Amino acid sequence: MKRTDFYYDLPDELIAQEPLKDRSSSRLMILDKETGKTEHKHFYDIVDELNEGDALILNDTKVLPARLYGHKKGSGGAIEFLLLHKNTLDVWEVILKPGRKAKPGAEFVFGNGELEAEILEIVNDGNRLVKFKYDGVFEEVLDKLGEMPLPHYITKKLEDKDRYQTVYAKNSGSAAAPTAGLHFTPELLEKIKAKGVNIGYVTLHVGLGTFRPVKADDILDHKMHSEFYILPEETAELVNETKKNGKRVVSVGTTATRVLETAGAKNQTLKAETGWTDIFIYPGKEFHVIDALITNFHLPESTLIMLVSALAGRENVLKAYEEAVREKYRFFSFGDAMFIKGNPEM
Repeated sequence: MKRTDFYYDLPDELIAQEPLKDRSSSRLMILDKETGKTEHKHFYDIVDELNEGDALILNDTKVLPARLYGHKKGSGGAIEFLLLHKNTLDVWEVILKPGRKAKPGAEFVFGNGELEAEILEIVNDGNRLVKFKYDGVFEEVLDKLGEMPLPHYITKKLEDKDRYQTVYAKNSGSAAAPTAGLHFTPELLEKIKAKGVNIGYVTLHVGLGTFRPVKADDILDHKMHSEFYILPEETAELVNETKKNGKRVVSVGTTATRVLETAGAKNQTLKAETGWTDIFIYPGKEFHVIDALITNFHLPESTLIMLVSALAGRENVLKAYEEAVREKYRFFSFGDAMFIKGNPEM
């Protein structure tokens, strides 16, 4: 299967540069994965698409304000850090610009000295292991000094950091937001619960690899990135009970899907687990857990559009995307949403 099989033409003006004032007022395309039929609604209409007894599974990861601007001790040369993930206490793997200033032993200062960093070693892809020094709580220092690491296709500065967080974000560790969840408000979640829909949470810390393009001509040659996840016992039990009752498991986003399908590939009955997943889902791959998916519109030739195509069919997805372009939907992280609906897999 070729990378170019997942290409579609997208005008730049349809790439959303900022979130809407009201999270839930974004548009919602509904795609029937069996028939390919589409409908056009608003995200707050998702309540009507969910049924009593369904399980709605959300990713409660929290995005770190992981981009830091500082200077080198001594020379004063400017430096940019982008935190990827924590290795051990106060030691992080980071991407730096410009890298030539960051040899082992080099030291950097951020803010008014509230945060300092020393380069320990150079690791994969030229990234660095860095040890941070600070007083107090690291997350509080980072919240004061850091900026949200918005994707490269968003060029407008984000005024409110919270708009790149879901309203249920809880567990810090992501370098990017699970953007399908950005459409929910507390009020909308309460309406969903009142309808008898059960809500469960997983954690998957989204890495920058989610934006890494597929460069291999044959998608089977693509090396998938790895991300840390947690599947709690109560969520595993909720999914098991939902399947037992013949109801749907509705995943919010490709990140929650990665957790559920990683666990589902190992066990017919889900169990609580923690680990790293490099699962790559593309057409031809079988889904073991999810029946329906709430997601955003994804980049051409990305692993995310391949995952969506595995669920709804490549031709159905590309036809729906072409329709979204004609209807001037807003695309990518701050854009509109799609609900891929289907019946429980029996």
